[in-house]
Amino acid sequence: MAFTIGEPSPTDAPAIADLHVATWREAYSHLLPAEYFSDAYVDGRHRMWRKVLGERRDDMIVRVAEVDGAIVGFAWAGPGMGLNGEDPPRDRSLYAIYVLASHYGTGVGQALLDEALGTGPAMLWVAKENPRAVAFYMRNGFRFDGTEQVDPYAPLIADARMLR
Repeated sequence: MAFTIGEPSPTDAPAIADLHVATWREAYSHLLPAEYFSDAYVDGRHRMWRKVLGERRDDMIVRVAEVDGAIVGFAWAGPGMGLNGEDPPRDRSLYAIYVLASHYGTGVGQALLDEALGTGPAMLWVAKENPRAVAFYMRNGFRFDGTEQVDPYAPLIADARMLR
């Protein structure tokens, strides 16, 4: 299945927001109650992506993967962020990368990660109970640094920081 990687436009915000919701349902339904994915949650993702794609900051990178004109994955990276006021351990951070489960194993995730971060030093937060994601990041040189937090957007998910 051929895919392309590109830079989204502000008009792609609704499609990316809907994909974000769909991929969270696929990845985290076993960790979050069904009511988590409320209309307010969906509306929040739409507001977030309108803002992200509307601002166009030079220090942010958003890439989408498309198959036959449909967005099947996205990656979003930007400046590193410290926890609780600390200096960030890396200058670059992967904020999010999600691919529809139907496209796992096709190279989409790898291509998105490469486009968003390259191979240089970076940081990210991963749900500890997402072994597929952990393995993907480890294959890409990331290692846990021992720092953990409750996911600020999903308090039932424990996140761990990974660095490379």
